Amino acid sequence: MTDWPAVSVVLPVLNEEHHLRSAVRSVLDQDYQGELEVVLALGPSKDHSDAVAAELCADPRVRAVKNPTGRTPNGLNLAIATSRFPVIARVDGHSSIPPGYLSRAVELLERTGADNVGGLMSARGVTETEQAIAAAMTSKLGVGNAPFHVGGTDGPADTVYLGVFRRAALERVGGYDETFARAQDWEMNYRIRSTGGLVWFSPSLSVSYRPRSSLTALARQYFHYGRWRRHVMRTHPGSISLRYLAPPLALLGVLAGLLAGVVGLVVSTPLAIAGLALPLGYLLLVLTGSILVGVGLPWRARLALPVVLATMHMSWGAGFLSSLPSTLD
Repeated sequence: MTDWPAVSVVLPVLNEEHHLRSAVRSVLDQDYQGELEVVLALGPSKDHSDAVAAELCADPRVRAVKNPTGRTPNGLNLAIATSRFPVIARVDGHSSIPPGYLSRAVELLERTGADNVGGLMSARGVTETEQAIAAAMTSKLGVGNAPFHVGGTDGPADTVYLGVFRRAALERVGGYDETFARAQDWEMNYRIRSTGGLVWFSPSLSVSYRPRSSLTALARQYFHYGRWRRHVMRTHPGSISLRYLAPPLALLGVLAGLLAGVVGLVVSTPLAIAGLALPLGYLLLVLTGSILVGVGLPWRARLALPVVLATMHMSWGAGFLSSLPSTLD
């Protein structure tokens, strides 16, 4: 390419004092040949994120806008409205994009004609628990076959991690839907595709992601994933997919099997056997799958993997089943 469009990089920021410098530095250190700006949407952080942002704004390429709600879609819309350039790249305050990321993304936009390009959420853990979570989050047993989780070849996709957009596409669909506190990326990409746009996945656009550090935090994360995924399906019936029904069906099967097993122990041995076959079958699936998914992990991470997988499945399923408009915030 000889004519590189100017790029605005937008970051929603909330309690990111430990990661914000490296996130912004990864943008400013890009070898991108066109003009570049960074817009930070500052939520009401309880740490020193605002002070870090003030230091970063000493660079004339970095600006900040207040996001009073602290919600991600609100912050993204505010940053986009404040930005100036025809290409919009989303980066999170706790992520770092690799060298060459913006150049490759813009080349893909031009070559494919896509409205949004993006790649892998490359989960990488440090502790044994994080390593087990990262392995689960990059496996089909843990998260299904979405390319931005498990990889794949270049091509059209339902959604991608983060994303580098044409401003015209964002304006066409009205920006991020601010009613979606979570799942706003998937919902946005659904609207882009529904209006004739192309979302393009490329494994060359891989961004490191630090997974949750505890099972409690993981359970909370996946509970809300399931809850908001159902809201997406409720809002856009055309987005319904059988793979999103697997976790709630697994949870219902395990609970029904346990209940039938307990009742059967009192009234009928065949009922107990039939009922317990469901949770035992699920347990066998998770244990067998963990052996395959855990290849190469430290032994403590391998031992944690079945619990991690079950936590992700059951939490997602519980969030999905309990999702009502009145429960969303």
